[in-house]
Amino acid sequence: MTTSLPLPAALRGFRLLMSAQFVSGLADNALLLVAIGRLAAEGGPVWLPPLLKLAFTLAYVLLAPFVGPLADRAPKATVMSAANALKAGACAAMALGAPVGPCFALAGAGAALYSPAKYGLVTELMPAHRLVAANGWIEVATVLAILLGTMLGGALLAWLAPAIAFAGLLALYGLAALLNLGIPDSGARYPAAPPLAGQLGDFARANARLWRDPLGRVSLATTTLFWGVGATLQFLVLRWAEEDLGLTLAQAAWLQGLSATGVVIGALLAGRLVPLERAPQVLWLGVPMGLLLLPMPHVDHWLPALPLLASAGLVAGLFVVPMNALLQHRGATLLSAGRSIAVQNFNENASVLLMLAGYAWCSRQDLPLDPLIRGFGLGIALLMALIALHHHCLRHRLRHKEIA
Repeated sequence: MTTSLPLPAALRGFRLLMSAQFVSGLADNALLLVAIGRLAAEGGPVWLPPLLKLAFTLAYVLLAPFVGPLADRAPKATVMSAANALKAGACAAMALGAPVGPCFALAGAGAALYSPAKYGLVTELMPAHRLVAANGWIEVATVLAILLGTMLGGALLAWLAPAIAFAGLLALYGLAALLNLGIPDSGARYPAAPPLAGQLGDFARANARLWRDPLGRVSLATTTLFWGVGATLQFLVLRWAEEDLGLTLAQAAWLQGLSATGVVIGALLAGRLVPLERAPQVLWLGVPMGLLLLPMPHVDHWLPALPLLASAGLVAGLFVVPMNALLQHRGATLLSAGRSIAVQNFNENASVLLMLAGYAWCSRQDLPLDPLIRGFGLGIALLMALIALHHHCLRHRLRHKEIA
């Protein structure tokens, strides 16, 4: 369902949405660093910090059946403000000395509610022909928030007392809430959600419906694979940079930043070059996205690694933004804006958990890095070739039926 607002008001609302997303994402990523810093200061075990990220991801999976209907129940800017309030509450509780783990789980619940409201609002505000460009800008805001938020968290830990650091994060969440409240109501309304007891069954039916739809299946399969791959690739690149390139962890993080810069450029190009109706044509870009990993074991210096990672990021941005836009459009048409994003979040974050578990198992088995990278790259290329071929055959069959 698209907006009943005139286009200038919708564009103004989208700009406020993008600003709120950037500020909120900035605070989220800085909060993770500050929370890890507090755990380190308390002398917590080394296995505890990764569980913070796990708690965030699990919230998206476990709460998916419920946050979609919640996001559709009220104007989405109001829902986003409520989600920010949850994250700000978690931040305030940490500042007052509450245990970091439960606080971060609360922040994850806020993020899980924020996402279907945010992306659902994009589909409500923007007409279909502007969805790819809108997703490109949202992707840019998200990547920049991750990069700058990580840097901000490090700076807060290095230069400020913990109480002042938490106060700064609370100010960011407050600013995001103010920006959210300035977003106009899109006017989109949806049928009432089933009672809480029936929402699991309703979510299962929504998930199945999106997977059964030809365009929904292709776009959901690609974004699900992409986010699982992206999460695992972060760890692979860090290990590769340390073992093969001889870089420190901090230097390896800068390499990841270069890849993210490529994603930003690819996202902007996708917004300009790929209209929504041509989004399935980018499916074949998933094949070179995997093949670009194959030269990594042959690179032993950081200089040739720069164009390799930048190219991989560029292809990823060109690839994922049109697929996200197609999935949002198809999901909002078949289901509702909030419910479709909740289905997307469930599948993508379940993929992240499964792929990270697989990578952890491979690491536990002491598998050598180089064949692991090659197998990972070839696996991505093969899966994306199969998805693209499936879509091509489906289009051919449909065209044949129309001729007959």
